[in-house]
Amino acid sequence: MANYKRIDHVAFNVADLEVSKKFYEAHFGFEAYFQHPIPGGFEVSYLKLGDTVLELVGYAAPTDGFHFCLETDDFNGAVSELEAAGVEIDTPPHDVPPREDRENTWRRVVFKGPDGEQIELRG
Repeated sequence: MANYKRIDHVAFNVADLEVSKKFYEAHFGFEAYFQHPIPGGFEVSYLKLGDTVLELVGYAAPTDGFHFCLETDDFNGAVSELEAAGVEIDTPPHDVPPREDRENTWRRVVFKGPDGEQIELRG
């Protein structure tokens, strides 16, 4: 079996590429670093947050059931900032059982992105 190392990126379709890029840059600190056309007349944009990469595909299609999770060192501060900015909460903050020791006091919240995608925060 091949030696797999990590997830390279997470991708999802968005109705308006520019709106989604601005949303992730403004609210979560992602930075767009590469964009190119793909067959069918669509554009793909890649955004980075540390070594995490989001691939946004400018193709309006449902995103039901999709989510990704970001870890934060300031859970309460992140939730407050996003709420103040008007980012819609899908699942209110709540305690979660730790998967490993460093997560003993972690909480979880889920926000909605511009296309209904779910953005989970843990920390």
